[in-house]
Amino acid sequence: MSAFFLFIFFVYGGVHVYVFLRSRSIFGFGWAAGIVLALFMLAMIFGVGLIRTLELYEYERTARFLACVVYLWMAVLFIFFCVSLVLDIVNLVLLVSGWILRTDLTQVMVAPRASFFVSLGIALTVCIYGYFEAQTIRTERVRIETSKLPPGIDRLTIAQISDVHLGLIIRCDRLARMLAVVNEAKPDMLVSSGDLVDAQINHLTGLADLLRAVTPRYGKYAITGNHEYFAGIEKAVEFTETCGFRMLRNEAVTDGPINIVGVNDPTGVRLGLERPANERALLGVLPRSKFTLFLKHQPRIERASLGLFDLMISGHTHKGQIFPFTLITRIPFPLNAGDYDLGQGSRLHVSRGTGTWGPPIRFLAPPEVTVYELVRKVQS
Repeated sequence: MSAFFLFIFFVYGGVHVYVFLRSRSIFGFGWAAGIVLALFMLAMIFGVGLIRTLELYEYERTARFLACVVYLWMAVLFIFFCVSLVLDIVNLVLLVSGWILRTDLTQVMVAPRASFFVSLGIALTVCIYGYFEAQTIRTERVRIETSKLPPGIDRLTIAQISDVHLGLIIRCDRLARMLAVVNEAKPDMLVSSGDLVDAQINHLTGLADLLRAVTPRYGKYAITGNHEYFAGIEKAVEFTETCGFRMLRNEAVTDGPINIVGVNDPTGVRLGLERPANERALLGVLPRSKFTLFLKHQPRIERASLGLFDLMISGHTHKGQIFPFTLITRIPFPLNAGDYDLGQGSRLHVSRGTGTWGPPIRFLAPPEVTVYELVRKVQS
């Protein structure tokens, strides 16, 4: 979490400074208005930590209200910043081009005041659209032909939810909408590939009941994501198991129609709570005659594991959740979203996530429930 708070205070704080100075240069407001705006921005910066403190002391309604305000502001601010920065770059290119060509291009440059309102208008439009996009859960279907299904089973349907982030913002109504999509697929198995809960999980009344009501015939399985550790790993695991999931923590299940392997998120290692998972050791002893499903929250591939699993499913990236952050998440996670053939008979699907973290907004990265159809391969 230390890296997260460094991001909040330096990057997020720096964006606030940029917007404050830009607003002041355009509108020329006095010291009184400047103090009010500065205090509001400070409240938004420190609001992220205040939300957690309020919930710890049982001020749930206040924490939930503040979470909505702080995270919506966060989305508007970052989109405003990105658009404004692009317009600044365009103006700079025109300025340099005019200097090189010895031509006055100031007439086609975007005026500062126009740039401000264009940026604000785009930010508000994206956030309004993104709010509704986050509510519209898509079913992504992945069909896999395999000769590794046991006799008597010609088709196996597996539904995946990922990065749901149950907590202050995602509550019963959002979860019910997600599970309606799951139930529509009539899965034989349900898996959660991490971050089922958010960092704030003091009050999850009713949520466990909704998840417990989903009862696929071959069960439900879950792994940890980074947010399970932020929330408190023991509490998060207890909640997940109360929901009817079997937690796979660096372990494998081989007594069903397929092999299922789940590993812990490496956040537990970084926090000094656990040892690293030995993927090759876990996967290497499994019967290769069965289809092997590998659950791993972060889409990082260990070359030694290739060929030892048939399908790895992950999440974590949210595909950036709000464009243009997709471009940023591709840097640490080149396998950012969608299907990938890893070679040696191994395949990967990275979910865009079913819920949202922070702002309840998605833009050009719609939420998904992934439905995998394992179908018996017809021998030619």
